[in-house]
Amino acid sequence: MKTRRAKILPSQVGLPEGIRRRTPGLRREEIASLAGVGLTWYTWIEQGRSIQVSTQVLESLARVLMLDKQEIIHLYTLAQLAPPTNFPAYDETVNPMLQHVLDSLQFSPAVIIDARWNVIAWNNAAAGILLNYSKINVYQRNVIRIMFTNEEFKKTFTDWRSSAQGMLARFRTTYGKFIDDPWIEEFVEDLKNESSEFNLWWPMHNVKMEEERFKTVIHPILGQLKFEYTSYLVSNNSNLKMTVFTPIDGTGTKEKITQFLMIQTKGISDR
Repeated sequence: MKTRRAKILPSQVGLPEGIRRRTPGLRREEIASLAGVGLTWYTWIEQGRSIQVSTQVLESLARVLMLDKQEIIHLYTLAQLAPPTNFPAYDETVNPMLQHVLDSLQFSPAVIIDARWNVIAWNNAAAGILLNYSKINVYQRNVIRIMFTNEEFKKTFTDWRSSAQGMLARFRTTYGKFIDDPWIEEFVEDLKNESSEFNLWWPMHNVKMEEERFKTVIHPILGQLKFEYTSYLVSNNSNLKMTVFTPIDGTGTKEKITQFLMIQTKGISDR
């Protein structure tokens, strides 16, 4: 783990390079923060102490350390846990061409999520209009977890309860495909404890397929924004899905977003 964090540039995870880095790569406290674990706990893991580590913690660390499939298997083996065998490996970053596609959607918020509904890529419009995912550590950067535990995100919905129940029903179809995956099992158990609504609705076993629909977002500055919501599987990796919020013509949504993002960009350039 120490050798792998030494290979990661701060810029790769959205951190400033700094001028007083005495060692290459990331510091322990940076890895711990990005992975959503305590510094002491991470230090003990890196030191190989005899402690119990959950599959969710290993999954989060594998993401932050950008481990490949063989390295993930090795990490699980060292922790004396069975590595995931029936679930696609996590990709920390997307193909540069996919990121270019996201960035070309200048005024349409768009994100790419993996098979576990973790957000792994987004564009500036998504960060400005939906949620600034770069400010959320990797452990928390999951669409379902955000929907049920992020109070700021909840406020963007006109009817949060209905939207959350619909999203949960769509997630249930994913859960059914990978019901034996230990990460999914721990994820569900954690959310039962973190959200009373999730704990209440999960046992209902409602399911729903993904579909195109209209969505209204309540932005704290811009007010009501109206979108067409569509999703697409990535052709060379069916475990990834891109979702796009396209402003509806005639609602003033695109004009609001255009002006807002231009002001944001100007503010950054003036610093």
